[in-house]
Amino acid sequence: MNSLNTEAFTLFGQHILWSDMVGNILGLAGLALGWRRSLWTWPVQFASGLILFAAFYGHLTGSAGKQAVVMAVAGYGFWQWNRGRGEGGDGHIAPRFATWRERGAMVAAAAVGTVAVALLFTAYPKLSWDPWPDAYIFVGTIVAMYAQAKGMVEFWFAWLLVDLVGVPLNFANGYAFSGFVYVIYGALVLWGMRDWWLRSRRGPQPALEGAPA
Repeated sequence: MNSLNTEAFTLFGQHILWSDMVGNILGLAGLALGWRRSLWTWPVQFASGLILFAAFYGHLTGSAGKQAVVMAVAGYGFWQWNRGRGEGGDGHIAPRFATWRERGAMVAAAAVGTVAVALLFTAYPKLSWDPWPDAYIFVGTIVAMYAQAKGMVEFWFAWLLVDLVGVPLNFANGYAFSGFVYVIYGALVLWGMRDWWLRSRRGPQPALEGAPA
């Protein structure tokens, strides 16, 4: 798997690795499929996580661990969407807004998780190149994928918040292709957010606990 970390080409003075390019292209495709509410979003996200896990394993253990969690959540998301794919009336899941209780739980989990993971990365410097931003992206990615698995419109907001840190962090640490992909992620997130928002307003709303958005 060492070939994954060899250089594919140079772009604007940045060395683009095969792992960085292939893994993130798959991640981008997974996000686009998520916008379309396709069940294939989860196998593609799993494949992206697998490639990046192989690329990071051995020299960036924290990043490799992140990808292992991403693969686990992708499996959970596939199971959830497969169960609920008829709810939208078109063979796909029905997007919905989270309840206030769900939002509070996700914000709390993101905050506590970020602090806990950052402290772990700080205690073991070999796990991460930049503990606090890396922990924020790690936990934010998991929260976003969980919300996506539940069909929540808020998952797009979570991805947008991850992007705001992910773009400069990847450029700063030499993962230029990841940085470029995160910029494209931002555009896809805005379009996907609009689509899911409108879809959540069209059909009958499920009885949710707490006040809707």
